[in-house]
Amino acid sequence: NVSIGSEATEDQVKKALCRVFAVSWSEECSKAYSVLHLRELSLVAAASSTKLHDLRDLINQMIMEAVLVIQDNTPTQDAPPPADLESSSNILGCWRGTRYHSYREFSSKITVVPSTQLSILKYLMDCYDRVAVEEKNAPKRTSIPPLSDALSVARSQCVHYTCLVLQGAFSQQAGSQIGYSTLIPFLLSRNLPRSFLSELVHTTHEDRGTFMKIFSPVIQYLSRYTATLGLNADTYRDPLTVMTELCSIKASGNTRPICNLMVEQPNWLPAPVSEACGMEMEKLTLLGPFLGLSVFAEDDAKVVDEYFSAHHMSQDNAWTICKSLMGILEEVRQHCYHILHNLLVNAFTREPTLTFIATVLERNNKRAQIQFDERLLCGDGFMLNLMSVLQKLSEKIDLHKIDIYYPFHYENRVSLVGKSRMRFTEQEVEEWQKEISQKPKSEVKFSTECFFLTLHCHHLAILPVTRKYQRRLRAIRDLHKLISDMEAAEPQWKNLPSAARSREQLKRWKSQYQRLQKSKMCADAGVLDKDMLVRCLSFYSRTADLLMRIADPVNRCSVVPLPTEIPDYYSALPEFYLEDMADFILFVMPLGIVEPEHKLMLRLLLVMLCSQNYLRNPYLTAKLVEVLFVLQPSIQPKTEQVNLELLMSDVAVDNLVPSLMKFYTDVETTGASNEFYDKFTIRYHISIIFKTMWTMPSHQLMYMREAQSGRQFVRFVNMLMNDTTFLLDESLDCLKRIHEIQELMDNAAKWNALTKEQQQSKTLQLSSDERQCRNYLTLATETVEMFHYLTTKIVEPFLVPELVDRLTAMLNFNLHQLCGPKCKSLKVKTPEKYGWEPKKLLNVLTDIYLHLDCETFAQAIANDERSYRKELFDNAIEYPLMDTLMMDPVILPSGQVMERAIITRHLLNSQTDPFNRQPLREDQLVPATDLKRKIDDWLAEKRK
Repeated sequence: NVSIGSEATEDQVKKALCRVFAVSWSEECSKAYSVLHLRELSLVAAASSTKLHDLRDLINQMIMEAVLVIQDNTPTQDAPPPADLESSSNILGCWRGTRYHSYREFSSKITVVPSTQLSILKYLMDCYDRVAVEEKNAPKRTSIPPLSDALSVARSQCVHYTCLVLQGAFSQQAGSQIGYSTLIPFLLSRNLPRSFLSELVHTTHEDRGTFMKIFSPVIQYLSRYTATLGLNADTYRDPLTVMTELCSIKASGNTRPICNLMVEQPNWLPAPVSEACGMEMEKLTLLGPFLGLSVFAEDDAKVVDEYFSAHHMSQDNAWTICKSLMGILEEVRQHCYHILHNLLVNAFTREPTLTFIATVLERNNKRAQIQFDERLLCGDGFMLNLMSVLQKLSEKIDLHKIDIYYPFHYENRVSLVGKSRMRFTEQEVEEWQKEISQKPKSEVKFSTECFFLTLHCHHLAILPVTRKYQRRLRAIRDLHKLISDMEAAEPQWKNLPSAARSREQLKRWKSQYQRLQKSKMCADAGVLDKDMLVRCLSFYSRTADLLMRIADPVNRCSVVPLPTEIPDYYSALPEFYLEDMADFILFVMPLGIVEPEHKLMLRLLLVMLCSQNYLRNPYLTAKLVEVLFVLQPSIQPKTEQVNLELLMSDVAVDNLVPSLMKFYTDVETTGASNEFYDKFTIRYHISIIFKTMWTMPSHQLMYMREAQSGRQFVRFVNMLMNDTTFLLDESLDCLKRIHEIQELMDNAAKWNALTKEQQQSKTLQLSSDERQCRNYLTLATETVEMFHYLTTKIVEPFLVPELVDRLTAMLNFNLHQLCGPKCKSLKVKTPEKYGWEPKKLLNVLTDIYLHLDCETFAQAIANDERSYRKELFDNAIEYPLMDTLMMDPVILPSGQVMERAIITRHLLNSQTDPFNRQPLREDQLVPATDLKRKIDDWLAEKRK
């Protein structure tokens, strides 16, 4: 032995190489130490003429002869290993006629076919490992020539011979014939020597032919193999980890050779071959299987079978499984992020990768529709995985570096065709885009593209998924009600001829209910993941910040109302940039997820609600109102603090009351076919917000200021009165019909006298009336309560001539309904089922009388009693619509004459002439002085 650190002798170098390659030139030594006996090379050793400068040749000879020995003695499927081989040994590591054994095990999850290539690769990797053992045993001696040179050559030659093996140099059975590259078992078993894979890439990447021949089969197999896997077992981890590692390997010039190879594959971005071009991105592309790993039952039924096969499962157990699946999904997304991140930081592959992402979004743009054919588009799991990757890529983007004109750039990767805009019509967008196309374009930066691709991916991923999730919940509730109702009604149908059909229907419903419940549990894991939802909130918060910069470049929306001059590039933005935020908040708020990320989003929504001229679509404004509605403590107690901070902000205190009042009246006409019923839901939301705001002194003061300001508050009260009248009328009518049917059912003789069809018809009518009654009473109660608390502090606006008579008529009528001779027709069973509290309503109505107690109000009540006296009217001065005496007649542009208070009230509802529907303003009314003189003279004569 030589001292540590001294230079190794030639004999020591040769012995070290023999240990590395597990060979011996002596047959006795080979048997004693279980190494390969190299007969041919023993002659060279006997000559002892090999010099150190011939080491490369010596190593090549060693490897070549060892490989040939292995080739001749490898057990295969046709030639099994010796019978005396120990059962515990690794079959694929032994060769007949030798004592050499490899302990390189393969994963039990992989089925490995014995082959010459496999045996040779195991040997070469063992040798590569033994080089490291030599270096570890003698660190100083192996760090200086000649031993350092010898070991370096040995390591290099192991890799070079591996390249030859992988190209089929030592076997007629190529990798493609057994279905995969021989490298695959080593990669999936994670048993490659340290740094071996990296050195294999470095050695081959400059020879494109060799590199493609070795690694194309590898990445193709990993993709195909992953497509067969699911999250029902942990086998998905191996190909994901391998692909991540391959993508991260760098070569000279900071390039990533595997990434370069991936975008050159024919299935990187294949042309569509069917109408299912969206689904093809998941099923036919190289990256599709990795991004397609999913927990959703529609994407992979194996997840349901593995985790939720039990018919009955407690909520705690189901949630535990869901959290486990969430952790698995996070691991998958982390790997996908690293794969795509490597592709994007690699200069050569950045453009193809961005094109791939943009193409996924383009071919799946129909996911933004309320209804779409899921068979033609990527699955929910794929889209959420891609969204999560893009979220991580966008986390550190500086908003100041984003080009806000990018959505209108001629090279943009996101299509806005057919999208509704914040303010512009389609024609205005086209004209403006032509105008800006004349200006010089700046170069599009990666940060800009990445941000807008992420924004559009949210539009096609999380929003459709949450809508589908909510539809599923409604379907489960509806189906549960159907089952309960049918089971409760069984005594009525069990003896009918159709009983068998009813039982079969019940069985089908129960089976469908079970399937829906299982798919819902899978969806819980995919949709209710708090980490993912918080990342969405974070991204939308940054989007809100950007939109505020765009809408108000000078003050960033710190001054409200916003400037009257609206920036064109804001007007041209798609509505969904704002609407998606509102929809997402509406989804997460009921889940009790309250994060700091909410603040910027909620501020933006509040600013837009207080600057309604910045939005063209009234239903988008209504969506913002709904967000504010779900924040109210009576709806969501967990958001009380968030709501308080928002309502007490300067923007809300100074602007929210007048803005909501204006929208309350404006929503009377939306332009939609169902506007009449939509307005009640919107106004209900506003009434709940108003109820909270009325308890805050600063907002109460704003109500009073608005009441003093004049016309807008009068219009608001007019709409409030219209709604109260309609809703109470409908509610009371429903209660009367419910009372009648319940009385009929209680009378056994009359009920049994009806045919089965008539009974069924009455039952369905009752169900419909009960549903409508609940809805109308909910809306009516809130509207009447608003009247109640407003009149405690505000009186004068309710007493203006154009309102006071209708108000008293409405109050008197409903008081008569509740206390008159027919009040018993409003008595129903279980009134609380409908929210029917007649005593409370009566108290509220009588309070309103007291709140408005004054001579003017008393006179209006008296007017109501006299209004039906037809003898007071003179044919010559008859009011054409109401048939009442006019006290202040005015002439309309159409030539018709009307009472000023009546036409003014009409104009509060609709700015049109009631006779010809032409536009009409209050300042166009002309006093009918001659007619008024005649009326005054007639009244004076009658009073005598």
